[in-house]
Amino acid sequence: MPIRLKKLIGAILLVALVVVYAVVATIVAVAQLAQSGPLAHFAFFLIGGLVWILPAMGIIKWMMLPSKPEGR
Repeated sequence: MPIRLKKLIGAILLVALVVVYAVVATIVAVAQLAQSGPLAHFAFFLIGGLVWILPAMGIIKWMMLPSKPEGR
């Protein structure tokens, strides 16, 4: 697969990941943190703000892998 195509697919996946993750995190926060104190809010947003990095790193790593020769 050409590197330009991989980067295009990766960019689309990253944008989709951020949008879906933000929606899911917002739904969970609204549903679960309504009666929680400030410490629970802080912990949720600290952890939730960092967790999305793991799948994003996987996508970026895949984007940067060299392409295999097409003849093999």
